[in-house]
Amino acid sequence: METTINKELVINVTASDIYIALLENKKLVELNKEKRNIQFSVGDIYVGKVRKIIPGLNATFVNIGHEKDAFLHYLDLGPQFKSLCKLVRLVRSGKFPDTSLQYFIPEEDINKDGKINDVLAHGQEIFVQIAKEPISTKGPRLCSEISIPGRNLVLIPFSNKISVSQKITSFEEKNRLKTIIQSIVPRNYGIIVRTVAEGKKVTELDHELKELIQNWENSYKNIQNITVPTRIIGELNRTSAILRDILNESFNNIYVNDEVVCREIKDFIKTIAPDKEKIVRYFNGNTPIFEKFEVDRQIKALFGRTVSLKSGAYLVIEHTEALHVIDVNSGTRSKSETDQETNALEVNTVYQKIKDAMISDRAKHHILPLSQFGLMQITRQRVRPEMDVRALEKCPVCRGTGEISPSIILADEIENNLKFIAEKLKDKKIIIKTHPYLAAYLTKGLWSIKIKWRWKYKKTLRIIPEKNYNFIEYHFFNKNDEEIYV
Repeated sequence: METTINKELVINVTASDIYIALLENKKLVELNKEKRNIQFSVGDIYVGKVRKIIPGLNATFVNIGHEKDAFLHYLDLGPQFKSLCKLVRLVRSGKFPDTSLQYFIPEEDINKDGKINDVLAHGQEIFVQIAKEPISTKGPRLCSEISIPGRNLVLIPFSNKISVSQKITSFEEKNRLKTIIQSIVPRNYGIIVRTVAEGKKVTELDHELKELIQNWENSYKNIQNITVPTRIIGELNRTSAILRDILNESFNNIYVNDEVVCREIKDFIKTIAPDKEKIVRYFNGNTPIFEKFEVDRQIKALFGRTVSLKSGAYLVIEHTEALHVIDVNSGTRSKSETDQETNALEVNTVYQKIKDAMISDRAKHHILPLSQFGLMQITRQRVRPEMDVRALEKCPVCRGTGEISPSIILADEIENNLKFIAEKLKDKKIIIKTHPYLAAYLTKGLWSIKIKWRWKYKKTLRIIPEKNYNFIEYHFFNKNDEEIYV
């Protein structure tokens, strides 16, 4: 009997970031973070300009508007690269009046063993798509095998190839889907049928295919008068992309603590799964959303250097410049009466268990069996910067500096900053977030410090306790929950 998995998405929207937590039976299984003003995202499509060709690397650097030129290797051009270049050239010169690719005469595929300077020249304008976001000091990594993902299908201009997800195991269903796509896809387009398309009817697939084609053809018909570089198609924001890729019947709830983002998610879900719109709920409780659903507690437990396991064993995770190292320790298991060999087998990571656990991982990965030294190696595709999750808290006394101020003057320090803010802020409302102990000190009694400050500075004052703050940490926010820096 299969265990029912209760899937919930908890979305914490702050002034600068959106945190997306995927819970399965209340356990945190995935955590994503995106900037609200993010640029140069994976999937974005640009018309860029070749800046520098490097024959030794068989690659080129392309200007797409980022402060660092983007990297494009010959192997990432895609077989149909000459057709894409021809399309840019014709549209930019006004010689391709019909925007439909059905009437376009494609060029021959490029030689897979060719050289970069055989197909590109300095200053040439080309279609490119971001395959890897800027990380550290490196600019974006590009490809020119354009793909436009939808919920059920992925559209690939000029490919003319139809493939079906390997995760669809039924031979009959694969043939059914392939036959459907062959009957509806126009000339000069290839299609990848995604796993979620299993069981879908021809009308739904046809509707999505037409939308993807319309999106692509609308994007390039307007490039004639643009200034290069320019983005012509922006990938969905991270929240919508996650919903597009993982939303299925097993989802029970989506909680969002921001009304605007909540509406955006509802509108997006209407387009991909109208029957699931009702599971999106606006959360406006007094308790922070990640605290309410115990996400904060799990983040602290899972992203620290040491992670305890129910069996009594524990993991020690070290981050280095080139890789992550995970050491598995027996912990309290070593005190059991089990023989040493059985204990070692139960404690150490088993190859098949890891493979099973990573089946649901959407990133490309490769796992090698344990070596003779008991070492397992795992590579995993990274297309975005590493998310910095701080599981350790600053020292509540010194705030990480090693030095402290006299605690007796803390209330005076807060009031001095409050006075400064009250004088320059036109809004009537000021929010102070601080540790619960300090919040209790400021609000205790009928004639509390908070009440005195409210009368003194003629502001509506709200003090919110934050368990994640250290004992003497505090921050000011305006009515829009945007931090006020002093």
